[in-house]
Amino acid sequence: MRFIGEFYEGERILGHYLCRKKELLKTKAGKGYLSLVLQDKTGSIAAKIWDIGNDIQDFEAGDFVKIDGDVTAYRDALELRVAKIRQSRADEYQPADYIPTTDKDIPEMMAQIGDLIDSIHNFHIKELVQNIYNIPEIRETLPSHSAAQHMHHAYWGGLCEHTLSVAQICEFLAPRYKFVNRDLLLAAALLHDIGKIFEISPFPENEYTDEGQLIGHIVDTARIIREQAAKIPGFPPRLETMLTHCIISHHGRLEWGAPKEPRLIEAAILHEADHADATIKMYEEALQAAPAKSNWSNYHRVLGRSISKTNF
Repeated sequence: MRFIGEFYEGERILGHYLCRKKELLKTKAGKGYLSLVLQDKTGSIAAKIWDIGNDIQDFEAGDFVKIDGDVTAYRDALELRVAKIRQSRADEYQPADYIPTTDKDIPEMMAQIGDLIDSIHNFHIKELVQNIYNIPEIRETLPSHSAAQHMHHAYWGGLCEHTLSVAQICEFLAPRYKFVNRDLLLAAALLHDIGKIFEISPFPENEYTDEGQLIGHIVDTARIIREQAAKIPGFPPRLETMLTHCIISHHGRLEWGAPKEPRLIEAAILHEADHADATIKMYEEALQAAPAKSNWSNYHRVLGRSISKTNF
């Protein structure tokens, strides 16, 4: 199998891929064409079908498809010009080849998250985090779930990896500044994206759910905290308020989707840790996907630049 991460401009591709997205669009001249997003475990690529003729058979988004096409470059990014396409037969592909997966050990990451939960001293905070992580849907789904649809950690195990990384950054920063409540900060880090389990569907779809579109992970996480705190006798109302504030402000700015901007030092640290891990991961992923013969990655739409390899 030829993986998307190995594609280079000018190459002819004949193979099977997961069709993540399919749209019928029109050129400025009014001619119809199909715009696709194809995926395998190494990444995704835009694809265009300009000639919707007899060699273009019926298929839908979510299907595995066999394509025959050429790799071209458009606006500093690779894409496919598809000449032939049909739905794949079940015996022609292995589903595991089409789900991008973390390169880290998921059971080990979950064990490290468990150790961080065990290290929380405040018994109210500790019980709350333990209870949330023991909700069956969260306990069973978190290890394999992605942290995003596209931007960062958008792969099997990505949410687990991102959660652990943000928690470890917060654990590192907590003793370096005055006035920081380490247990509050660590709990906020461990819970900040837990609502993404309900916001994004499991693989292979990895699409926004109706709940994700209409409510979102920030509101879902705040709801879960309120529901679980209410079940713990004597849970301090101000503690619940401060933890919820950390969650709803972790995007940092109103224009970035935060209902509130950080007004606690713990909330500020959580935002910086979350932003740093997401941004640096995008750099890492851009470099991993960079052409082998070039010192530069392809243009990264979110970062708004190409990234140079550190070669000397």
